[in-house]
Amino acid sequence: MVKSMTGYGAGSRKGNGISISAEMKTVNHRFCEQIVRMPKQYLTLEDAVKKLISQYIHRGRAEVFITVDGEKAKNQKMVVDWQLLDEYYRVLEEMRARFIIKEPVSVSELLQNKDCFQLLDDPVNVEELEPMLLGAVKEAAIQLAAMREAEGRELKTNILALLQSVHQVTDKLKRLAPKVAESYRERLKAKLDSYTSGLVDESRLLTEVAIFAEKADINEELVRLYSHIHQFASIIEESEPVGRRLDFLLQEMNREVNTIGSKGNAADIASAVVDLKSSLEKMKEQVQNIE
Repeated sequence: MVKSMTGYGAGSRKGNGISISAEMKTVNHRFCEQIVRMPKQYLTLEDAVKKLISQYIHRGRAEVFITVDGEKAKNQKMVVDWQLLDEYYRVLEEMRARFIIKEPVSVSELLQNKDCFQLLDDPVNVEELEPMLLGAVKEAAIQLAAMREAEGRELKTNILALLQSVHQVTDKLKRLAPKVAESYRERLKAKLDSYTSGLVDESRLLTEVAIFAEKADINEELVRLYSHIHQFASIIEESEPVGRRLDFLLQEMNREVNTIGSKGNAADIASAVVDLKSSLEKMKEQVQNIE
């Protein structure tokens, strides 16, 4: 099945005072790359998240954003340096006595001494939240996969239409190929006639035409081009990721077309080569977005 490498999906889970949301987007990439962003308390689940995503994505750059909210999302505790706070209190009481200050030491005054207080993250029970988090990620992955499949179907339709065009132009080249040598023979004879008043050595002419025909023969390239076209049509129907193989075949097809363009010394062939290159370039742009 042809799948696009671009897509988006979102998922969420709620329960026990926790809300978990996962967003996932993918773009083109030569290999499979995963970037997961989540609260640091849950980083121990990163490998599990990536393993889950790998079931749905085989090629492309995936960015995953996971957020966790709720009362239990951030377990924090206050740590008090009582020894230092006692010292602050002692100093404040000493100042009251020294400067005859009537107001008693207040709690707000003590709280202003930030060195005495530290807010720390309390370890979160990750195992308890793992099913919810992975559930949100899976929902996002399923949505993303569906979007990639839908876009993949559109890509496949467009690519097959272009492949059909390539096949038709290749058929045209096959019909034109035998005419190249004959056209060359007529042009060469006409030129020689203008110089020799019609007295042309026919055997010499045939030898020259044979040499040219051998150099301009594109049948070998056409055979390989047909083979690549048939392979392309077969591979694109496979269920496994096919993007890399299709891209390789397009490179080979371009190579054959370039050779045909350099060997086929005729205007009709040159025009057909231009059409082939145009279609192959459009196919390349589409294939580069296939998983």
